[in-house]
Amino acid sequence: MTPELALKQIWTLAGCDPTALRSVSLTGEDPGLPSVYRVGSLASATIAATGLAAAEYHRLRTGHRQHVAVEMRRALASFRSERYLRIDDGPPPALRDPVTGFYETRDGRWIQLHTNFAHHLEGVLKVLGCDKGRAAVSAAIRGHWDGAALDQTLADAGLCAALIRSPDEWAALDQAKAIAGLPLFEIERIGDAPAEPPGRTVANRPLDGIRVLDLSRIIAGPVAGRALAQHGADVLMINGPHLPNIAPLVIDNGRGKRSAVLDLREADGRDTLRKLALDTDVFLQAYRPGALAARGFGPEELARLRPGIVYVSVSAYGHDGPWSQRRGFDSLVQSASGIAFTERQAAGCDEPKHLPCQALDHATGYLAAFGAMAALSRRATEGGSWHVRVSLAQTGRWLQSFGLVPDGWQRPDVLIDDVRDCLGTVDSAFGRVLGVLPAEQMEETPARFALPPARIGAHAASWE
Repeated sequence: MTPELALKQIWTLAGCDPTALRSVSLTGEDPGLPSVYRVGSLASATIAATGLAAAEYHRLRTGHRQHVAVEMRRALASFRSERYLRIDDGPPPALRDPVTGFYETRDGRWIQLHTNFAHHLEGVLKVLGCDKGRAAVSAAIRGHWDGAALDQTLADAGLCAALIRSPDEWAALDQAKAIAGLPLFEIERIGDAPAEPPGRTVANRPLDGIRVLDLSRIIAGPVAGRALAQHGADVLMINGPHLPNIAPLVIDNGRGKRSAVLDLREADGRDTLRKLALDTDVFLQAYRPGALAARGFGPEELARLRPGIVYVSVSAYGHDGPWSQRRGFDSLVQSASGIAFTERQAAGCDEPKHLPCQALDHATGYLAAFGAMAALSRRATEGGSWHVRVSLAQTGRWLQSFGLVPDGWQRPDVLIDDVRDCLGTVDSAFGRVLGVLPAEQMEETPARFALPPARIGAHAASWE
């Protein structure tokens, strides 16, 4: 699969104008990172789709097209943005708890634990009945647990883990069959509303005047909000006061956004969110399927509250199938679906091996942003309220369909000094932030971050 073919698949699935594809150029080829998967094609295609969708929305304002270019090495730098982040010229930020990782089970299988949140770590230690630390966890798993039993036990407890499966083992599961029955993403009309064309005056940026509520954390959802912000949207990030975060990701994915706190467990918080939603164009959320609907903020409810809204749902394992409620992260989906198995097999490693970046997170985030802009374009021309759905598992299945790059794992790694030209600095409340710049090169409306990252709750929960 080439980047051009992958982009065409995205564009065609969304029903976008095929003539726009003449206005994009992609350069570079896999392997761009040490992997047998075509991660570079995934990065280039999803970022190009986002840039081209922004250009097409801008065309609705101005009546003419602009050229979009994506270089694979820059796209891959964006897919590793959290890895290249630096604060005040300091060391690379710590992104993972030491207990997170792969463990061999009693029956010779491997399982991955994800313990980056304190309550997840505490839950795992309680199930295992052991002390904190890799040695204690490893001894408990190797001595007492078969892989499939531990995988199910942790899932039933609402904790985060994944048994390492081969692609064939994954394909035999009901969840994989449910994912196979879904398209890469969905853009569904969920209500009637009058058309809302963008202002015909010349706008400096494609999404000027578009308001986005970003109710997401960690990578996939926040990357979507960041991508919308870099094309001019007013993005207001909403965090719960009780919800954990990972500090470097707040900084990396908070660029271009304002940040407020609302407690949706309280009536006042829900009332404030409803008031915000009345003047919102895009409602982006990455809670598990149904979680926000239980608070009164499902897609149909918001379409009734604010006809014409674009509601974007990001999940781990998709909205259908027995795992739809299972907690998941990028690395866990890689482990469950056979990606970590295949990387290990190709490289001849002693233990499972992940992709060299959080590719499912980043690609899903860009697909979510693309879907939002494609839906905004439909709203502009035909009206309606829209629901966009994406998931890490659907993106992972698509990547697996690209085929493998023989010996791609032997490609040298790309260090921060190799991508200095892809980075930029900004002063912020956190200090001097060095981060990856947007990868899409826009002829007339360059993608950029108008705001530095802000501390959680630094702004009022209101539209400016």
